[in-house]
Amino acid sequence: MQSINVKLQDRSYTIQIQNDLRLRLHEILGSKNSGQQWIIFSQKPIFKIYGEAIESMLREHNFEVKHILLENSENAKSLSSMEAIYSQLIDFSCDRSSIFLALGGGVVGDATGFAAATFMRGVDYYQIPTTLLAMVDSSIGGKTGVNLDSGKNLVGAIWQPKAVLIDSNFLASLPKREVVSALGEVIKYGAILDEDFFNFVSDNVENLIGMGNSQLLQDVIGKCVALKAKIVEQDECEGDLRRILNFGHTVGHALEKYFGFDILRHGEAVLYGMLVAGKLSVKFGGLSSQDYELLSLSILRLPLPSLPKFDVDEIIEIMSTDKKVKDGKINFILLSKIGETVIVDDIDDRMLLQSLKLIQ
Repeated sequence: MQSINVKLQDRSYTIQIQNDLRLRLHEILGSKNSGQQWIIFSQKPIFKIYGEAIESMLREHNFEVKHILLENSENAKSLSSMEAIYSQLIDFSCDRSSIFLALGGGVVGDATGFAAATFMRGVDYYQIPTTLLAMVDSSIGGKTGVNLDSGKNLVGAIWQPKAVLIDSNFLASLPKREVVSALGEVIKYGAILDEDFFNFVSDNVENLIGMGNSQLLQDVIGKCVALKAKIVEQDECEGDLRRILNFGHTVGHALEKYFGFDILRHGEAVLYGMLVAGKLSVKFGGLSSQDYELLSLSILRLPLPSLPKFDVDEIIEIMSTDKKVKDGKINFILLSKIGETVIVDDIDDRMLLQSLKLIQ
């Protein structure tokens, strides 16, 4: 078992990575069980495969446990959905001692974390990610959020989980497209923080997509977790350093918003966003043409869906409402080289238009 600590003083917690960890949840959580309500948040497909067995196992070990099933789409992260969740929690007689379990991907993790941060002014929760994307990124760091019509994750809170429990065997049921999407975030970690890791992932793209090597998967998950944990420890609330984790996300979030969250997966959008940010990096970040070609070739080795036609001006308009806008300027995370970043906020619309045409 890999065990990685996120050191945040009284908010510190451990990230555990182990095959079949889900079968030991009653042991891991047992010391916290004192008769309170435990609520599993999930979505119907994953709950049917794994959640029902987990709920039964916990009940057999004297946990008072119920479940809430969220919509199987990004619509689960809406204010109207949250209102329905709060009503269910009240119907279940939940109180401040209740504990939530987020069993699912990034949508479930974000919605559960936001519910935990806001219900009764804050309750404990655990992240149990079931997708590769959630394992390497969204389950770690305490960022929770819901979407508005104007954009993604515009309402949220920093609310750290009590632990992140990663069972890589969950990935056996993950569709290939979701694996490819997750590799967008994996490549991002190497691009912004660790050139050697970037090259390692690039060299093993096909093996990672095939998911036939469980040790390779665990190594990659563990490395991503360790990289993100260090960033979160230094900048829990995204004051400065943590912003570098948004490489590719400024354009990526705009593409998600434009096409609809069900058309383009988050990681796919981020991969396209990294292509744009990489090109901008050559002009504004000092990235060499050679490093840009390496980044571009690594991304394009993934089987990305072709983008439908889009209005470049509308993409720029959506970016102008992103939460990364400060003092009216769009903040871009760019690369100075593979493994190092700079933050730039003086890119004009003309250059954005030219760069966006690369993916049009």
